[in-house]
Amino acid sequence: MDVTSTGLRVLRQIAESGSFTAAAAHLGYTQSAVSRQAASLERSAGAVLFERHPDGVRLTAAGLALLRHARTILESVAAAERDIGGAGAPPEPVRLGVFLSAGALLLPAALARLAATAPQVAVTTREGTTPGLIRALRAGSVDLAVLTSRPPHRPTDGESPRLHLETVEETELVVAVPAAGAFAGRTEVSADELVGAPWIATPSSGAEPLLGVWPGLPGRPRVAHRARDWLTKLHLVAGGFGVTTVPLRMAPLLPPGVGLVHVGGVPREIRRILVARLPGRPAPAVTAVARAIASAR
Repeated sequence: MDVTSTGLRVLRQIAESGSFTAAAAHLGYTQSAVSRQAASLERSAGAVLFERHPDGVRLTAAGLALLRHARTILESVAAAERDIGGAGAPPEPVRLGVFLSAGALLLPAALARLAATAPQVAVTTREGTTPGLIRALRAGSVDLAVLTSRPPHRPTDGESPRLHLETVEETELVVAVPAAGAFAGRTEVSADELVGAPWIATPSSGAEPLLGVWPGLPGRPRVAHRARDWLTKLHLVAGGFGVTTVPLRMAPLLPPGVGLVHVGGVPREIRRILVARLPGRPAPAVTAVARAIASAR
């Protein structure tokens, strides 16, 4: 099989992004260049590597098999480039993915713990949704991921072999409301009372959930503002411009002017925080980071 490192990088990015268009945007290529690389890989492999669907692209069994080898090859290429170039890269790098509120919830404490217990480990981080981070794990773009799951807490993805998952903690989902608004002084509201509220949500695409809106809200939510940044969302709440969901664990981090209310009359929405990695024996640096995250509770 005659493949190039560029082709393998394209394969990895398609697996992570879920589409040729998104992979091209991330890599800085044109979509036609990505399509040519994909076609070249399939010719070289003598097998169909990609399944085209209306909602994107998924790897076939042959594509997943090649992806497993691509991760190893690309890691070796990167190591060779560091050795040849004499770059002072960290000896034990770990690429960590975190879901959108985990940076505020866990990351600073985990990194402080890691600096004290394993200073030789250098962590780089990236944010993403749980589905996006699972794709990144499968593609080998991150070594470890902090994910979240909602009831009934089914397996995070259907691919085999299953990811190795460890539950770090559980936290209740509540609603952040303006302290001086219609819900001022309240500790609980009903789902019906929230129907007409303006919601502040995180943009989503494809099958990924719309974050920031109460799950199971009767009727169609009125999304007034869309923002990914938690500080932006919470300051919009403080200004009286809408409401949004937050983990209860975030209570100490709220800016002035924001209150929290529980949603009554429905089962509590419990979110699990998980640390995920590919199956198999992890590198010591990955284990050190996982332990630091667990200790940051």
